[in-house]
Amino acid sequence: MYVRRYMTSPAVTIDENATLTEAIHSLKEHGVRRLPVVRKGKLVGILSDRDIKEYCPTKATSLDVWEVHHVLAKVAVREALTGDPVTIRPDAPIEDAARVLHEKGIGALPVVDAKGSLVGILTEHDVFGALVALTGARRGKTTRLHLTIPDRPGTIREVADVIRAHGGRLVSILTSYEGIPDGSRELAIRFAGGKSDRIAADLRPSHPDLDMRKG
Repeated sequence: MYVRRYMTSPAVTIDENATLTEAIHSLKEHGVRRLPVVRKGKLVGILSDRDIKEYCPTKATSLDVWEVHHVLAKVAVREALTGDPVTIRPDAPIEDAARVLHEKGIGALPVVDAKGSLVGILTEHDVFGALVALTGARRGKTTRLHLTIPDRPGTIREVADVIRAHGGRLVSILTSYEGIPDGSRELAIRFAGGKSDRIAADLRPSHPDLDMRKG
């Protein structure tokens, strides 16, 4: 699954010469927290509600609320934006985007094409949506099975075959090596239908850490 499937396109943008007051109105009007900033249609930065809040105390600490509004109406977006933002391509895997957001500690990635043109924006909220989709958590009545398996070819299929043998239909399969002893890996399978009690009975003898829960 790729960024282009989950990004918001077209992105709501603002020109670098617009005022911070205009930016505030745009953020509220569109219900967003960040605006890609453009110069003649090209991305030059990103402006978040945090950028605006951080600008206000440093530039307007001693002013009352009306004076603050007056100041913001005269300040150009280019003075408060975060320049040289981290970007991502629309054909990048969604997990790469999630990794970048996590490692950089940021909340959004402008999405640019091969020519550097802005084609959308991907936020942490969009990535959460992708996680829900990848795990099948919206697929109605399902069962989630979690266990540790040997890290060798065929072990996922062995578990899947047991689920299918008792009428279960696979919805999602996820694996991870994080925090798992060498030679093993973590497996989470979500399935619909099937006889959960029989699936658990068949798997538990060889997988004592098996955890199965509905929903």
